[in-house]
Amino acid sequence: MSKTQTLPDFDWDKADNRGFGSGYSTEERNRLSELYDNTLAQVNEKEVVIGTVVGITDREVILNIGFKSDGLVPASEFRDLPDMKIGDEVEVYVENQEDPNGQLVLSRKKAKVITAWQKIQRALDEDLVIEGFVKRRTKGGLIVDIYSIEAFLPGSQIDVKPIRDFDVFVGKKMEVKVVKINYANDNVVVSHKVLIEKDLEAQRQQILNNLQKGQVLEGVIKNMTNFGVFIDLGGVDGLLHITDISWGRISHPSELLHLDQKVNVVVLDFDEDKKRISLGMKQLQAHPWDSLQEGMQIGSKVKGRIVNVADYGAFLEIMPGVEGLIHVSEMSWSQHLRNPQDFLKVGDEVEAVVLTLDRNDRKMSLGIKQLTADPWSRPELVEKYAIGTKHKGVVRNLTNFGLFLELEEGIDGLVHVSDLSWTKKIKHPSDFIKVGEELEVIVLELDVENRRLALGHKQLEENPWDTFETVFTPGSVHRCTILSKNDKVATLELPYGIEGFAALKNLQKEDGSWADVGETVDFKVIEFSKDEKRIMLSHSKTWQEKGEDRKPEKRAATVAKTPTSSKEPERATLGDLDALAALKEQMEGRSSKGE
Repeated sequence: MSKTQTLPDFDWDKADNRGFGSGYSTEERNRLSELYDNTLAQVNEKEVVIGTVVGITDREVILNIGFKSDGLVPASEFRDLPDMKIGDEVEVYVENQEDPNGQLVLSRKKAKVITAWQKIQRALDEDLVIEGFVKRRTKGGLIVDIYSIEAFLPGSQIDVKPIRDFDVFVGKKMEVKVVKINYANDNVVVSHKVLIEKDLEAQRQQILNNLQKGQVLEGVIKNMTNFGVFIDLGGVDGLLHITDISWGRISHPSELLHLDQKVNVVVLDFDEDKKRISLGMKQLQAHPWDSLQEGMQIGSKVKGRIVNVADYGAFLEIMPGVEGLIHVSEMSWSQHLRNPQDFLKVGDEVEAVVLTLDRNDRKMSLGIKQLTADPWSRPELVEKYAIGTKHKGVVRNLTNFGLFLELEEGIDGLVHVSDLSWTKKIKHPSDFIKVGEELEVIVLELDVENRRLALGHKQLEENPWDTFETVFTPGSVHRCTILSKNDKVATLELPYGIEGFAALKNLQKEDGSWADVGETVDFKVIEFSKDEKRIMLSHSKTWQEKGEDRKPEKRAATVAKTPTSSKEPERATLGDLDALAALKEQMEGRSSKGE
């Protein structure tokens, strides 16, 4: 930059009075010209120089920069200097040494911009701290004025802790450091956080050096998550896990704590390498189990709130930090309560009985069903469920060997699969009935001591096989439908809905073809077993014996042959017909009941 130079002393006595500038020799003229040139500063265009205010008008400010002419700058460019006066020095930018009017063109605005960028670059190169003015908030941060240049201060660079309200900084001064310059976009990024981090480093190191387990510290909650809160201990963060906030159960830290809250915590653990600090708050209070009532013992009744429900049971909170487990088997006398969530839910207020209590291990088991009498201990049970008594119950569970029927809460009985039907061969109870449906039964066996109750459904009716013995006599012929076939035998549907069986070789027809599934043809009984409830039949016998005897054999779909004659079939007697009619009516009645 150039400054205005003063004119050196000159011996005016030597000047010729014949006229100004005349009477000089060439040598004297060159000397005078050299002296004059030395009084002018060397001014180059496109650079910033120092100028002296020599005149001020309403519209312009006149500046002398040591050039052969003064420059004019609009007064609007000096609004930030309301107290400016003649003689003050300011920086100006030389735009043009001489415009078409011969005037020196200067600009203070451009000088300020160029000087500002030079200062910003110097601040970045030398890692200097500069002061800025926060002008406004923008997306993701703040706009800071430094040397009249707008710089961006990201939200993450304002402070070491998260900032939720940027507006509190608007209109205030703030010290920052330049961290990035992009001249292509005239973009400057600054940071205030780096200043804080340096100030906190010494404090952080001091805390880490003196940190030890059991130490109680004061901190401020800076962040909150589902699993806990992060606490600023003065430059170093520690984690307060949700399980260490309170002796009682909480679902979220916000139930007891809030952001920016000051809390006292104790150091539970410290990993010096990873600089991880585990903190606790509930440890500063006595454990609730230590204040548990001395009078509480096994058999005592307690009240509380359900705080958790698992697959195996529910936890009842008697007081904050004191919980007991209600196992699913202790919720009801019913043996079919499988899911605790069907019985209890979080928040329920319930009463329970203490079943076990261990103060040393701080464990307690509770029961709800003990609040009511055990149904198996009632004295009238033996008479109510005596053998031969009839009852109705709800199917609660199905197994391969039978079904469990709930007659009342806590009283269940087993119906074996073989006791469901006299006539149908049931492979699985689901083929006969569904869970939740009602079933009428009769008590077959009662064992109160072992809590066992054997029930039967088919025993509600007489054994139809006593009548079948007189209907499906060996040699009688019946109209049957083939239901299915396997590698060895075919299953047949006989009259009255019962099943019979035929060997595959006995399915051959008279024309040489074979009877198939779905066909209805005549079959002759070749074997009847009442004890095993098995009837064996043959279609081939119906036409083979016709060919041998050359006699038409009487069909007996509903007529039984008497075993008195092995050669000639006889018609059914009147008594047999009456028995069959009664049996048919009885079985149709069973079908209408949904068996």
